[in-house]
Amino acid sequence: MPRINLLPHREQARKVRRREFMVGAVGAVIAAVIVAGVGKVVYSSWIDAQTEKNNLLKKEIVLLDSEIADIQDLEARKQRLVARMDIIEKLQRKRPEIVHLFDELVRTVPDGVYLTAIKQTPPRKLEIHGVAQSSTRVSTFMRNIDSSTWMDNPELQVVEATKDSATGGSNFTLTAQTVGVNLDEGAESTVKKKAAGK
Repeated sequence: MPRINLLPHREQARKVRRREFMVGAVGAVIAAVIVAGVGKVVYSSWIDAQTEKNNLLKKEIVLLDSEIADIQDLEARKQRLVARMDIIEKLQRKRPEIVHLFDELVRTVPDGVYLTAIKQTPPRKLEIHGVAQSSTRVSTFMRNIDSSTWMDNPELQVVEATKDSATGGSNFTLTAQTVGVNLDEGAESTVKKKAAGK
């Protein structure tokens, strides 16, 4: 039986397989490098596009913030103007009240009573200082105030005799509420009610 030596053939097959493996490995490495490079380029383009969008959004946000600030400034100006207009309107409606009040004071002061000082404090309080010949004159003055159209609720605070006065009068201080137009509701308040009740 002849003997065949297969060692050179096996060695040659091993070399071929090794060569094929090396070629495959090198091809795989090259393919991996190409895929990685392409992936890096694609991701870089995506990142650049997203960065550009983000920068555009930031610019638009800055513009919108400035526009919002302008709008808020305009709203604040509008509110200040509306407040001023309301104050002016209230003052316009309240302007005749002081004339009526002084006219009513003249009508309510009886003979023998002299006013020395009048002070108005918020909201609608009058503080009246004066000199009267007698306490009955002060009582008459208070009754006149109570029946007045523009004043109400008289309250006597102080009555004291003046020692240095030749007429022997008394100094007095009383408070009263002024009655006018209800500016919050824009309707007339107890002025007309009191006038209708007379």
